[in-house]
Amino acid sequence: MDSDHIIPPVGRPCTLFPNELRRYMAYKVNGSCPDDELLAQKLLLKGCEPLPRRRCRPAAPPEYVEPYPLPTSFWTTPSDKSVVWTAYTCKNYQCLIDRMKTHKGFDDCKDCFDLLGREKVRWTTVGTNLDFPIDEVLAVKKPGTIRIGLDIGGGVGTFAIRMKERNVTIITTSMNLNGPFNNFIAARGVIPMYISISQRLPFFDNTLDIVHSMHVMSNWIPTTMLHFMFFDIYRVLRPGGLFWLDHFFCVGDQLEDVYAPLINSIGFKRVKWVVGPKLDRGAELREMYISALLEKPLKNSW
Repeated sequence: MDSDHIIPPVGRPCTLFPNELRRYMAYKVNGSCPDDELLAQKLLLKGCEPLPRRRCRPAAPPEYVEPYPLPTSFWTTPSDKSVVWTAYTCKNYQCLIDRMKTHKGFDDCKDCFDLLGREKVRWTTVGTNLDFPIDEVLAVKKPGTIRIGLDIGGGVGTFAIRMKERNVTIITTSMNLNGPFNNFIAARGVIPMYISISQRLPFFDNTLDIVHSMHVMSNWIPTTMLHFMFFDIYRVLRPGGLFWLDHFFCVGDQLEDVYAPLINSIGFKRVKWVVGPKLDRGAELREMYISALLEKPLKNSW
């Protein structure tokens, strides 16, 4: 290892925010941690990732209720008593379920917590040719060879649930942007990973069968950063692995001028590539989606 010291990893940008970092590290050793999820997430999103370890017990619900057993937990809203609600506008799951109708303004994945709404039919029904059913994607490979994978920015874990129903294990990355996404994912019975999209994927090279991302990876991400992200996905996929780019959003000439050449530069083979209009804000804006199924070459992927 060429080292006889263990140095705890801490994100270098942490030192750029000394006041926030000082507040985060102000706690009693062996005691209770402050209830400071908002501060921790603020640091993390500024690039202080990973956060420093602490020697204290995290805030937890005083009367925690255990999750429902499998498979009931897949499609059942967890108990409100399984979450510390301090950091969120809503203070219970019913408020999150209703916020599409009752809350004005933007919230990440605004209708995701309604398991009887759009979540119930995601990846099982086809609304447009941009929607790829899970069974169609799995059929691209030999039965049983898609076993483990990652969903980047996976909302409340519904993609992982659909895959688990098909004996595929998916880890879901998610932040807690005004909602307890990680708690909700875990309560449903799949694995959340609390990392931002800026973080290098914590998997070894050539190991995952599939990586999926819906909406999160789009044109709001700086192009150079997106290039790094695509190569990181290529790195962790095994040869023959699949990258499912689901509803990537861009505008007008960006597709041909920027994103198609960028994606082509990575080295993926196109299995399926569909471009369609994004019309929810009006056709005059020339917004569009790309849905693509890309394969890392089985041979000569290096």
